[in-house]
Amino acid sequence: MDPVAGAAKAAAALRPGGRLAVLWNAFDPPPELRAAFTALFQRVMPGSPGGNYWARPALDAYRVMGGRAADGIRAAGAFGEPQEWLSRWSRPYTRDEWLDLVPTTGGFGRLPAGVQAELLAGLGAAVDAAGGAFTMGYATLAVTAARRG
Repeated sequence: MDPVAGAAKAAAALRPGGRLAVLWNAFDPPPELRAAFTALFQRVMPGSPGGNYWARPALDAYRVMGGRAADGIRAAGAFGEPQEWLSRWSRPYTRDEWLDLVPTTGGFGRLPAGVQAELLAGLGAAVDAAGGAFTMGYATLAVTAARRG
C-alpha cells in the first residue's frame, strides 16, 4: 500500500482526534532456532532475499517499514507527529501449531508449492530437534498518530 495514500484514506475515515495505528508483529525465535531457520531458508532459497529472513531480528526490517509509514503519515498532512509504540510478548508453540501458523505469514503463500513443502518439513525438523516445542518472542511495533482537528 502506498503510505501517503493509505494515511490520506485513514484521515478521511477518522474524526478529529481519532487515531491511525499501523502495526506489525515481528518474530524473535530462540537463538538455536534462529540459526536453524536461517540455514534452512538459505539452503532452500539461495540468493533470494527471503533466504535471509531469519538471519537478523525481524524487528529491524519492520522498523524500516515503520519509518516509511511514518513518512507517509507526515506527508498526508492530516495527522500530528507519528509515534512508535513497541510491546514485547511471547507465545509457546508446539511443532504442529507452528507449522499451522507459518503458511499464514508474510509472503509464504506466494512461494512455489515445492518450496513451501520443503520449508515446512525443515521447520518441523528444527522444532523437533529443539524438543518439539518452543517459545517465540514477539515485538509488536505500531506507528500511530492522531488525526488533527
